[in-house]
Amino acid sequence: MPKEFEEFNLNRQILNAVADAGFTVATPIQEKAIAPVLSGQDIFGIAETGTGKTAAYVLPILMQLKYAQGDAPRALILAPTRELAMQITDHVKIFSKYTDLRTVVVYGGLGPKTQIEQIKAGVDIIVATPGRFLDIYLANHINTQYLKFLVLDEADKMMDMGFIGSIHRILEVVPRKRQNLLFSATMSDLVQKIAGDFLKNPTIIEVAQQATPAASVTQSLYHVPNFKTKINLLAHVLKNVDEFTRLIIFCKTKTVADNIFSFIERKFGPEAVRVIHANKGQNTRINSINDFKDGNIRVLVATDVASRGIDVSEVSHVINFDVPIVIEDYVHRIGRTGRAFAKGDALTLCTDAEKYYIQKIEKLIRQQIPIVPLPPEVFIEETPFEEKQAISRTIDDQKRREDPDFKGAFHEKKHAAAIAAAARNKTNKQPSWKKKKFKN
Repeated sequence: MPKEFEEFNLNRQILNAVADAGFTVATPIQEKAIAPVLSGQDIFGIAETGTGKTAAYVLPILMQLKYAQGDAPRALILAPTRELAMQITDHVKIFSKYTDLRTVVVYGGLGPKTQIEQIKAGVDIIVATPGRFLDIYLANHINTQYLKFLVLDEADKMMDMGFIGSIHRILEVVPRKRQNLLFSATMSDLVQKIAGDFLKNPTIIEVAQQATPAASVTQSLYHVPNFKTKINLLAHVLKNVDEFTRLIIFCKTKTVADNIFSFIERKFGPEAVRVIHANKGQNTRINSINDFKDGNIRVLVATDVASRGIDVSEVSHVINFDVPIVIEDYVHRIGRTGRAFAKGDALTLCTDAEKYYIQKIEKLIRQQIPIVPLPPEVFIEETPFEEKQAISRTIDDQKRREDPDFKGAFHEKKHAAAIAAAARNKTNKQPSWKKKKFKN
């Protein structure tokens, strides 16, 4: 039987806030982590996305901080993206609403002036991206000497984004005597390295196999020949308003995301869709996510910059319009649906050039993604010559990556063409006696 929050050693203010948020039963990561964190242990938590790990560390930290004290922060939570930092801050504020604890979120993308003013006014918990935290600290606006808790959330994503240097610099400026909590969906070599530098005799908590998608997510794989057929399939599923009620479409690049946004906007109206990626302003991204959370829009188109920063209940479908090149992102993308025991569906659209990454994803998650045939209503477009060439080049590059001696189809064609040309030249070459002019 799952444990109820009332059974944990949490004070009444926190329990009332948890109840107000509609939570009664703890998820497995919460059940396993809350008590060890309360007892002061370092934690290495391995948990798939959408399992409630934010509450697993926020609730016991709030319990131990209890009330506002002094002006300097006593807890620092680091997150890889601004979206995730804002999401964590929302959770902290929800669970601390009956306390006077003060939380400030700091991230890049906008001027630091307001963030610095908020910190100077007094803060108990800072939620930050590593780069912006260091910027403000190095400008002497953060006093770290009273920090008791240091949390690394989504440590694998931080390593993927190249934050290992920033993390080591932060470890140099925080007190040695502190409680450390690290959470990651996967256990890569870099994550294990930072865990060794960061944690002291940690309690390891694993609630699922590493990089295993939530069991509540039904996965489907569609083999499609080209981009236009992907668009046709997308249009087909979006017509099903009753089943596809709230969905996120993930794309590999900003250009593809903008193209899909424009297509859906033309097809279903501007009130149906928003797009978020790195070129969008901070306020635009925040407003788009809020519109999606509030149910004002049905479709959110996003690049992977947002795949870990969207915590929205009742997302019916995730559609991978492109297969992610960073294969771990597949787990985080599809984790946007099927959250907190809810059911969800994840559809992946795959061309021949993307099968290489599907094989690696299936190896990572240790399961095959079921292949579903294209619906008969979906028109299969003929692949344009340029796209066909691009797909062939990509496949050649992938084979060359696996086998450095592989020359590639283009090399073979070029070689064959050279041989044919040489043969033609030899045939057409006139004997020297024919060229010689004889005098009469």
